Amino acid sequence: MIEPLFWLGLSIVLVATSLTAVLVAAIPALQELARAARSAEKLFDTLSRELPPTLEAIRTTGLEITDLTDDVSEGVKSAGQVVKQVDQSLDGARKQAQNLQVGTRSIFVGVKAAWKTFTRQKPTRRTVERLSITEQSSLTLRERETLKPENRRPKAEAYRSHDG
Repeated sequence: MIEPLFWLGLSIVLVATSLTAVLVAAIPALQELARAARSAEKLFDTLSRELPPTLEAIRTTGLEITDLTDDVSEGVKSAGQVVKQVDQSLDGARKQAQNLQVGTRSIFVGVKAAWKTFTRQKPTRRTVERLSITEQSSLTLRERETLKPENRRPKAEAYRSHDG
């Protein structure tokens, strides 16, 4: 009977020795774990103090960027409107220049016709163009109308109708 008690005692000693060895090996790990917990606690304290103002600054920056984007969009729209106005002004100036050119050309043609009229030698007797009756019947209605003196146009007027 001594033998089972011996083995029981020996096993209890071995278990105690093993537990002691495990505790001796676990003590430095537990100390490191305690140090890590203190560091984590300090980190969490710092985050709780610093993170809300940082997040608020980020949110404020986002709102400012949104405002600046809106301002830039309005600036681009107003610049587009200015460009349209300038384009319309250029079109108006181009049309006015064309009207001026046509007016100048008409004035030049009128002055030229007046000059030719004033410098032309006046005939002593005016000749009337008459056609014989046989020639008149062979003319078309349009040709007869153009031969009438009241339907004839001076050259300056003919030029003006083609220019305009």
